[in-house]
This record gives sequence, structure tokens and C-alpha cells, in this order.
Amino acid sequence: MGNSAIGADGSPQTEGEEPDGPRRAKAGKHRSFWKELPILIVVALVLALLIKTFLAQAFSIPSESMENTLQVGDRVLVDKLTPWFGAEPGRGEVIVFHDPANWLAGEPTSEPNVIQRVLSFVGVMPSANEHDLIKRVIGVGGDTVECKGTGPLKVNGKALVEPYVNPGGTPCSVDTEGGQFKVTVPKGKMWVMGDNRQRSADSRYHQTDKTHGFVPVDEAVGRAFVVAWPVSRWATLPVPATFDQSGINAAAALAPGSLAFAGAVPAVLVRRRRLSGRRG
Repeated sequence: MGNSAIGADGSPQTEGEEPDGPRRAKAGKHRSFWKELPILIVVALVLALLIKTFLAQAFSIPSESMENTLQVGDRVLVDKLTPWFGAEPGRGEVIVFHDPANWLAGEPTSEPNVIQRVLSFVGVMPSANEHDLIKRVIGVGGDTVECKGTGPLKVNGKALVEPYVNPGGTPCSVDTEGGQFKVTVPKGKMWVMGDNRQRSADSRYHQTDKTHGFVPVDEAVGRAFVVAWPVSRWATLPVPATFDQSGINAAAALAPGSLAFAGAVPAVLVRRRRLSGRRG
């Protein structure tokens, strides 16, 4: 029969048996960092995927069509939340959209490796989808957009003042392939143009395709609202004041404010729970 002792709580204790206190502490010991690391990685990837799907996504600029507003290699963040509120792209916004009618045919494309595809899919890396384009919305449903000579570009008969047009270029191109035009945008469509007018194969040069150069609103991924990388290029992408004269859409007021609203909701809920706990 083993030797017995009296525990701290007055109960019998067999020799060699650890006291309850140390045993409880040992049972509650945290997992090691290396055991928790895979869980943390999975949680981070899931959060990144949710953010990419519903809130914002990074895109890399592949061409010079939006210079000097956007340079080749810039990374922009695109607001994907605003469309969930029913808002549509408005005049003056820089938007990312899916290729509406094979606009990228014949363009050289890079083939990302498996790791790049996975990281792009979850939103850790900029999108590797080569079928997305980025341009500025010039006209929306019901607008008449017109170019004569070298410009200015007109929307609903009013000349736009476009300081964002690439220096050395002109608001309109004098070529006969599409640079001279007058179109009325159908409902549910957009007319888009690059800021580098002489180096952008935009709506002007796709008037003979199945969508006649117009981009369906449903093809919009979201509005680019900030240049996030490189740090030296950091800048917001506001709607230029010249579009106010054409009655800019309410969508411009929602983005990126909708992102701020989405971020504020969880904070408010946490604060309310804390206050409720204190009162209880």
C-alpha cells in the first residue's frame, strides 16, 4: 500500500501523484507556435479570400494605356463592395472590367505558375487574370460622347477639362479607325477610354465588335480607388471635377466609403458587446 499524504485541499493524496494545481496548469498549456502556425495560415488565407471576393482586390497594371495616371507595374486596389449596394460605375471612375468582346485578342500574355495562381485566387497577390482591363468611364447609359479633331472630348455637348490625359497627347485622336466618333451609350452599358489616348485600344477601336465598343455594366469588377504599390507611387484615384458638370453618379460617393462602412460595422458591434458586458 503506497504512502499517502494530505493535499492542499485536505484530500488524501498518494505518493508520487502531482497536486491538483500543477496538474490543472499542465492540462491548460498552450500549443506550441509551430503547431498553431498551420491554423493561422489557413485562417489568414480564408480571410484574404473573403476580402478579395466581397471587399477589395489587388490588380497589376500591365500596359501603358492609363499613363500617366497609372504606370506599368503599379498595383491598384479595387472596391468590390459598392456594387453589392446596387450602385453602378459612374462617369470619371477608373474601373476594372472583364474583357467584353475579346478585346485582348493577339495581345501577349504571361502564364503564371501554380503558386502565383493560388496566391492570386485567394487575393494575396494581384490578379493573374489576363482577361481583365482597366480604363476610365467616360459615358454611361443615355450619354452622348463625341470626339472631333484633337478635342476636347465632349459628353452631352459639354467639353471636358482632362488634366489626367497623358502629357504630350491629346484628348482625341485624329486617326480614322475610331478616333473620330459620336456615340450614344445604351442603357446598361459604358463607354470607356484610357488616359493615354494615343496608346489605348479602348471603346473607340471596338465599335465593330459584338458590343459596338460599349462595355456592359455587368462586366465591371469594381472601381480602382488607390494606387497601393509601389510606395513611391501611392495615390488615391478620385473622380475628376470635370465630370460634375455631367451629373456624376451617386456611385462615386459610395466608394470607397462603403469599404469604410464595412470596416466600421464590426468595430461598433464589438464595442456594443463590451458595453453590454460592463452593464451586466
